Amino acid sequence: MNTTTRRAAGGVLVLAIMAAGCGRSADRTPEQAQNVTTGKITGEVTVWAMGEEGKALGAFVKDFEAANPGVKVNVTAIGWDVAHDKITAAIAGSATPDVSMVGSTWSGELAKTGALEPTPGNLVDKSVFFPGAWQTVDVNGTAYGVPWYVETRVLYYRTDQAKKAGVEPPKTWEEFTAFARALKEKGGAKNGFNQSYTQGASWQEVLPLIWQAGGEIVKDGKYTFDTPEALTALKQYASLFTQKLAPNDTPEGAFPQSFIKGEVGGFFSGPWMVGVLNNDGGPGFKDKFDVAPYPKGPVSATSFLGGSDMVVFKKAKNRDAAWKFIQWLSEPKVQAKWYTTVKALPAVVKAWQEPELTADKQLAVFGEQLKDAKTPPPFPTWEQVARVLETELEKLARGAQTPEQTLKAIQSQADTIGTGL
Repeated sequence: MNTTTRRAAGGVLVLAIMAAGCGRSADRTPEQAQNVTTGKITGEVTVWAMGEEGKALGAFVKDFEAANPGVKVNVTAIGWDVAHDKITAAIAGSATPDVSMVGSTWSGELAKTGALEPTPGNLVDKSVFFPGAWQTVDVNGTAYGVPWYVETRVLYYRTDQAKKAGVEPPKTWEEFTAFARALKEKGGAKNGFNQSYTQGASWQEVLPLIWQAGGEIVKDGKYTFDTPEALTALKQYASLFTQKLAPNDTPEGAFPQSFIKGEVGGFFSGPWMVGVLNNDGGPGFKDKFDVAPYPKGPVSATSFLGGSDMVVFKKAKNRDAAWKFIQWLSEPKVQAKWYTTVKALPAVVKAWQEPELTADKQLAVFGEQLKDAKTPPPFPTWEQVARVLETELEKLARGAQTPEQTLKAIQSQADTIGTGL
């Protein structure tokens, strides 16, 4: 899931209905869920899917139906804005579909309800997925579902401005700051960089900085934000604002037009932005921008990994067909075809060797970045903590508090919220 623009509301509603999802005598145990019948499958499979993917999946599954005569896949497309609440309400009412697409940060929360079925070991091999992608379904050592598609952040920049300024894409934090300054002072950009600082996006740019500095946000089962490494990261983040290289007063809706107009020289974002820029920029704009890997911090160049997973519910009426459908979605050639359908990046490493992906040089940058990209912990409370991060980071960006104060505020609230485990 592109959590920057698609976060669902009601991130903690599921915690209020945990009792409704646990302890049902009719539920299968995790041990019973480990194997799936490998013979012929028949019947209907009900699937919920969100956003543009949900709209496209109904036609896409015809290939699966053709390969499995007697199987009918019924896809219901729902909006990201209502998806979370719809799923939790279905769990509470014992009215879940067989399969559902879920956001990559929802696994821990939904798994705690007891409504998800553990991933069967005889159909799915976790080694075929990007490690960061598999982390999104792994809850305390048990996998719930399968990664479907992934996304990660890379550096977007105006090639014409970089050429004018005489700079190459930065490889380190130090080079990055100099790069942003050069785009502003020599390249013609009003602002060297567009750095997120408002609701829905900022935490996805700050977590990579913490990881790049060698920090972790979880230790011994607890959130750990107030650390020397996190402080290093927040100082780097805040420096773009204090040095006037990134604006903290961007009007709502002004970006990415500000990049297209040349007012902003660069930004971090995911793969979907390539299509947005090509469409909105008009003829020839594709030659004015490019992408590059994240600049390396003191320890690494790790980026954020998001995306969506597919899960099967314990109340599934056609369990075997449901899991085989998910297995089919994970086949490299199917993943590559899905990329050509909605530009969703494959979660399966081998799919990146398919010709649909190898021909795109910009796409290769995302593929390299995915090799060590990381994801937030699959804790039931992550969505609450993410909102805390966004609120406090905006204060930092606007100069209302220091990096030290920001970390203490985040840590205090995260301690109060807890992990939910």
